Formats: sequence, C-alpha cells, structure tokens
Amino acid sequence: MLIEITDRFMASLTTKPPQSPALERGARILDIVARSKSFLSLSDLSRELKIARSSVHSLCQTLVNLELLIRRSDQTFQLGPHVMRWSNAFMLQSDVATEFAAIWDQETGLSGATITLTVQDGAEVVYIAARNNERARSSLEFRVGMRLPAAFTATGKAFLSHMTDYEIRRLFAHGLPEPRTARSVRSVEDLLAELRDIRREGYSCDEEQVAEGMVCYGAAVLDGGNRPIAGVAVSLSIDANAMSNRRAVIDNVLRMAAKLSHRMGADLSIADETREDHAASQMQK
Repeated sequence: MLIEITDRFMASLTTKPPQSPALERGARILDIVARSKSFLSLSDLSRELKIARSSVHSLCQTLVNLELLIRRSDQTFQLGPHVMRWSNAFMLQSDVATEFAAIWDQETGLSGATITLTVQDGAEVVYIAARNNERARSSLEFRVGMRLPAAFTATGKAFLSHMTDYEIRRLFAHGLPEPRTARSVRSVEDLLAELRDIRREGYSCDEEQVAEGMVCYGAAVLDGGNRPIAGVAVSLSIDANAMSNRRAVIDNVLRMAAKLSHRMGADLSIADETREDHAASQMQK
C-alpha cells in the first residue's frame, strides 16, 4: 500500500507539462547520475534517456561547465560540487515543522482527527507540532514539548522500524518503559514482532497503547538521505466510525508523510526499495 500511495503522489508531480525540455533533460541526467551505483558514460546516459548521444554530450558539457557534473579521467561522470552547495542551502532553508503546518489543513479531512508531528530522542518521541481536534473524545491532549515512550506511540514505532533488531535490543537493553495502558507492548520481543509488521505494511499503529480509547496511525518523514527525521500521526477515538474509516486514515497519514518527505528532499522510490530490502533481511533473521 505504501508503494501505491508513493506512486500516486509521484505521478501527480509528473503531470505538469515541461516548461523547458533542455532543463528537464539536464535535471534527469543529474537524477540518473545521483542514483547510479557506478559511474556512467555518455553512452550509458544516452541509453537511459533514450536520446541521441550528441544531445547528451551537449547537455553534459553544460553541466560540467556549471560544476554540476565532474567528468572523470575515464570519461564517466559524477556529481559536481555545485550540487552540494544547493544541498546545504536546502537543508538550511528547510523546516519540517513549517512544512507540516503548510499541508495539514489540506490533508486532514477526517472528522475528529488529531494530527501530530514528532522527532525521536533516544527511547522517546518529542512532539514538535500538534493540531488537536476539539471533537476528539480522547483522554490525552497532545501538546508541543510532550514526551512519550517511542515503544508505545505510532510515530515512535515508525522511527524504530527504521532501526535494526540489534539496535532495538541495545536501545531497550534494560527493558521497555512502564506500560501506560493494559494494551501497551510489554516485551522487546513483542515490540520486534510489531516492527516487522510495520516494515512490511509501511505504516505503524498504536491501538490504545498510549491512551485508552485512542488509536493512532503513523509514518516516518524522511530527509534527503532517506533517513527518518520526523514522524507524522493521525489519532482518533476508537469507535465504530473510526474503525470503518481505517483505510482512509492510513492513506491520509501516508500521503502526508510522502509529501513531507518529498519536500525534505527524500527519494521516495529508493526509500520504498530500501524499506522492502530491510523488511526482507529482518524476516530472514
């Protein structure tokens, strides 16, 4: 399902007509070079782009002159230093909390939903943004600065799912925190079992593990290195209406996570492949 959500989101980005074919091709060359695990030649790029080698040569020469590409001694290409200057500027200008605030009203068309954004701090998550719904019938009101155990929360589980089982065991070497409810996960082994499901499904769930009568669905927000930098969650009171809309809630949180990740510079196609590989490797252990 995560792959389907990502595909739909990425497809929406490619529906706009190109404004400058040469600029678009230049950007595609940079994308291909950035994603390749080996250095590519003009012939390689020509095959990838399905355009004439002479056209690729002209584009690459311009990119080399702009220091966006470096031509190596064997006539293959790698990214140039100008790309790093853009990357540094992007990181300085990007603020995940600001981006979250910019999209939450567009993406939260769910009656009674509370939307939260967290960052991980060791075995806890810290809430950096929250929009509580006045109609939500929950015993817990989220607020900025609140800390909760990562092992119990939806966003915390999303963060932990990006860690290896070894890292999880080391993080909780002295056991899990005191349970908050009767539904809170009680052992590291049970937590690892939950995380295996999260890696497979692409989203996390806290069903009354933090507060009785509340269910939360979460997903990780990735940065330009496809590393989790934040977690976004949708929380609702557990009732018949919430459970009947479960698929819509999950799709909603995955869309928000995909949009935020894209704005933070993540490569969502690579992120899907990495998640699948990670899930498969953990299943084999």
